[in-house]
Amino acid sequence: MNHYVQPDEFAGRTAVVTGGGSGIGRAVARRWAAGGGHVTVVGRRADPLRETVALIEAAGGSADAVTCDVRDAAAVDTAVDGVAERHGRLDVLVNNAAGNFVLPGEELSPNGWKAVIDIVLNGTFHCTRAAARHMLPQGSGAVLNVIASYAWHGHPGTVHSAAAKAGVLAMTRTLAVEWAPRGVRLNCIAPGPTETEGASAALWPTDTARERVLASVPAARFTTPEEVAESAAFLIGDRAAYVTGDVLVVDGGQWLGKSVYATEPSGA
Repeated sequence: MNHYVQPDEFAGRTAVVTGGGSGIGRAVARRWAAGGGHVTVVGRRADPLRETVALIEAAGGSADAVTCDVRDAAAVDTAVDGVAERHGRLDVLVNNAAGNFVLPGEELSPNGWKAVIDIVLNGTFHCTRAAARHMLPQGSGAVLNVIASYAWHGHPGTVHSAAAKAGVLAMTRTLAVEWAPRGVRLNCIAPGPTETEGASAALWPTDTARERVLASVPAARFTTPEEVAESAAFLIGDRAAYVTGDVLVVDGGQWLGKSVYATEPSGA
C-alpha cells in the first residue's frame, strides 16, 4: 500500500492519460485512480489499455479506455469530448504519449523526425487544445506534460525528441500564462532514466549502454514509474494549486552532469 495515497484525494474528478497502456502512463493512471478519481487511458493499441483498466478495477478504482492516435486532431477531439460528456467534466490531462529512439542527427531521416514531432509536439497540442475546450469554460483544470531534461540542455542522439520536448516546454509555459487567469494550470515533469520495457529498448538497448546511462545518475539507480507517478500526482493535485508553468525534474540528479544517453560509435 502506497502510504502517500489518500483514497479521496481525487474523488469526483476525471483525468485523461495518454500513452496509458504501459510504463509511466500506466503508473500515473493507477495513482490517479488510487486517489479516488476516474481515469480514461488513451493510446493506439487496445490490449495494453485494457490491461491498465483491469489492473485499476482489480484494485477498486474506476477506469475506462479509448483507442486514439494523438496525431489525429479530429480523433483526439472526439475522444476527449466523449470523456467529458460521459463524466460531466474533465479535470486533468496528462500528455504522456511519446515516441523516441537514439540516433545521430546526420542519420535521422525526415520520416524519423516527423514521427517523433507528430506524436510528442503535435499530439500534445491536439490533446491540450481539446481538453481546454472543457477546462476553460468550467474555470478549472490541470495539464501535465511529460518531457525530458534534454529539452533544455540537449544531448547527442536526441535531436528529434529534444526539439519536440523543447517545443512542449515552450507551449506549456506560454499557455500557463494565458490560462492562469481562467483557472487552468499547466506544468511539465521531466523523468530521468526510468525502468520500463519501452525505455530500455529505445534508450539503453545493450548492456554497455545501460551501464553508461546508470553511471550518469548521481543517485546510482534508475527510477520507477511509480516514483514518477507520485511526483505527477503532486503536480496535478490540489497541493500544487499555485504551481503553473514549471518543470519538476525526477532524475536522481542526472541532468546536472549533462550526461544522458550516448549513441554507439558508428560501426559498433
